[in-house]
Amino acid sequence: MPRISYVNGHYVPHNHATIQIEDRGFLMADAVYEVIGCIHGHMADETGHLDRLERSLSELQIAMPVERETLRFLMREVMRRNRQKNAAIYIQVTRGVAKRDFKFPSPDTPPTLVLISYDFDFDGNAAVKNGMKVKTVPDIRWQRRDIKTVLLLPQSMAKQSAVNDGLDDSWMVDPEGFITECSASNAWIVTKDKKLVTRGVTSEILRGITRTAIEKLCKEMNLVLEERSFTPQEAYDAVEAFTSSATALITPVIEIDGHKIGDGKRGDICKNLYEEYRAYVEGLRGKQVSWEAGL
Repeated sequence: MPRISYVNGHYVPHNHATIQIEDRGFLMADAVYEVIGCIHGHMADETGHLDRLERSLSELQIAMPVERETLRFLMREVMRRNRQKNAAIYIQVTRGVAKRDFKFPSPDTPPTLVLISYDFDFDGNAAVKNGMKVKTVPDIRWQRRDIKTVLLLPQSMAKQSAVNDGLDDSWMVDPEGFITECSASNAWIVTKDKKLVTRGVTSEILRGITRTAIEKLCKEMNLVLEERSFTPQEAYDAVEAFTSSATALITPVIEIDGHKIGDGKRGDICKNLYEEYRAYVEGLRGKQVSWEAGL
């Protein structure tokens, strides 16, 4: 059975899925995307991801290609055709096809919609238990990081820099010396007095959907959360560190720039948050959260 993807109204064999050569997503990175995890048939934070998708499109003056409920159906249909229960669902919307020009094309240009589903073994993700090692690198991204665009070359360079050094990923640092994010996830530390710290929500970071769920869980678990900037040195001195994202979920960081974090193993707070998040995804912790930019 061939793998199936969706492109502009058609379910097609993945190896034959194409877009037009003058699509602005290809020529100009004029596009946004979302990734939604489906764990044992449960869509993780679907509402929040679709909230953010609509907001990203609005900020770039791109129309939603279909109604939200239609998009929800299309995601499930792609998974059904691929016989998947555990998957990462990739959604990309571009401004559509137009002659290459820096100005936007006519507002009635139809957006391009692409859906791809990838098999993903959430239960078998070794990094969740074993942790990952990261380095810090300068954050060289554009200034509207709150919009989830496909302009990902700086993040790819940050990731590859870590891989070249035999590490797992990079944490990016702004010109003032504060950590912004990991290459594809939000960055967290736990201080010696057991406070969770993550950068406040501004246009300098992408507010994660998993992050928003963690905020809810912190209240329910009586954990103290501080939204503020922190330095690499403060991260080195932390008792725990972790990242949060749609597919890696909540992953411990056990080393930063060669500094062992805590005892070099996944800490109790990270472990407990992960277990609570999995229960939350399966509907055992109430309604899943909505999302707002919070800028």
